[in-house]
Amino acid sequence: MFVRIYTGDDGQSHLEEMDAPTEPVHRIATKPGEDLVFRRSPENSFSDWHNPSRRQYLFVLDGQMEVSVKDGTTLLFSPGDVLLAEDMTGQGHVTKSVGGPYTSVSMGIPD
Repeated sequence: MFVRIYTGDDGQSHLEEMDAPTEPVHRIATKPGEDLVFRRSPENSFSDWHNPSRRQYLFVLDGQMEVSVKDGTTLLFSPGDVLLAEDMTGQGHVTKSVGGPYTSVSMGIPD
């Protein structure tokens, strides 16, 4: 699954399923000096309404993560799923672990 989360004209975060790139190689430029962040979220982790600190791709490596937005839309992310987080303003979104801990890696991308 490849999903974009963004801030709509209403100031709220929205989830949009997208098609994954299909070309043999798809390169995305990163910011000079940008880093990858590996994160292990514990079982029963919950992050209340928040916005990402940067535009970023988040890749789920292990376990499951749930993302919810104000309109009630909730998606479950499993290993191999990708979230493009672009909801830098507005209310943001909620994340939590499902069924145990999960591991993710995030990579910042240019604005």
